[in-house]
Amino acid sequence: MNRIPIKSDRDIELMRETCRITSLILDAVGDIIKPGISTEDINTFVHRMTLEHGATPSPLNYKGYPKSVCTSINDVVCHGIPSPLVVLKAGDIINVDVTSYKNGFHGDSSRMYFVGGRAACSDAACELVDVTLEALQVGIATVKPGGHIGDIGAAIQEFISSTKRGYGIVREYTGHGVGREFHENPQVIHVGKRGHGDVMKPGMTFTIEPMINMGGPKTILSKVDGWTVRTADGSLSAQWEHTVLVTPQGHDILTRSN
Repeated sequence: MNRIPIKSDRDIELMRETCRITSLILDAVGDIIKPGISTEDINTFVHRMTLEHGATPSPLNYKGYPKSVCTSINDVVCHGIPSPLVVLKAGDIINVDVTSYKNGFHGDSSRMYFVGGRAACSDAACELVDVTLEALQVGIATVKPGGHIGDIGAAIQEFISSTKRGYGIVREYTGHGVGREFHENPQVIHVGKRGHGDVMKPGMTFTIEPMINMGGPKTILSKVDGWTVRTADGSLSAQWEHTVLVTPQGHDILTRSN
């Protein structure tokens, strides 16, 4: 079993600052998301604000990724590449995924936004976004010392099944450890069995980021850009993400909104 990094008190202090920057960016970017702007406009905003806070955008040039943020609209599950040719329209739902790097640590989080406001989006789209946020919260609630990583996915899977909406949980793309590296151990799959997987210990930090499809769970990776992931059936997809710390008492959401 691969080693999972345990952060020291000093590590956690530094990481809190990076995660705070990520959260501030996600708080601010919602103000510019409206019909008529391009996803490149979002990228420019995120890049500039990241630098203004003395950080750098982790995605930029990561394994060849060309932009500073991921912008995933409607049926795009994750890793949507910002472009001046992709313009938001009323009724779209969009995930903005921000990871900042400062003082040797990364902070990773993403949120969903309604383009044109919630009232502009379909009831089905709004429900998907709401259920996905609740799935994230259900997963986070299981995080505690002595628990297992598999408990997180099991809780999310049980919750999604209980909604009886027929939603699909994406398997191929998962949460992950985060800290000095953008992606570390452990892998956090959003389905699972309770009592399985690595044991959670104080000082572990990882993301939980369920991707929930309105239709089936299958996805397709773009052969054109090698990054953009879409639902195989063209259905809408939603994702929410936080960086979470295991504490002696339970957990702490490092990228909680300010």
